[in-house]
Amino acid sequence: MLLEAEFWVAASFLILLAVFGYLGVHRTLAKALDERQARIKAELDEARRLKEEAAALLAEYQRRQQDAEREAEQIIATARAEAERAAVEARSKMDDFVARRRKMAEAKIAQAEAQALADVRAAAAEAATAAAERILTQTVKGKIAADLLAQGIEDVKKNLN
Repeated sequence: MLLEAEFWVAASFLILLAVFGYLGVHRTLAKALDERQARIKAELDEARRLKEEAAALLAEYQRRQQDAEREAEQIIATARAEAERAAVEARSKMDDFVARRRKMAEAKIAQAEAQALADVRAAAAEAATAAAERILTQTVKGKIAADLLAQGIEDVKKNLN
């Protein structure tokens, strides 16, 4: 058994472990593992903290997005109401404009009718005066005829105009 290679490998391994134990390699190894565990724990804690911050930022941005959407909806509603109000106001102004134009046209028509009526009356008065003048000149003779004719013409002109 002393001559077999496996025996000497096992003995060498045990001696190596004893030397490592004497030199304190196991403490150094345990310390390195503890440091690595602490570093990994710190990284996990940092990752957890960053995840929580990211979640908080996400919630904040979602809240802001919802606020922006509500504000946009309010702006759109206000714009629609303003547009409807402007349309109603424009329609009202247009109706007023049409009504004023209609009244002006009716006034012009009434004025034209009155002018036409006055022109017809004047023409009728002129025709009546001319006819009366011809009839009186043919039937009445002398100074009396001239006085009557002048007086009648004056009376007709005053009454018709």
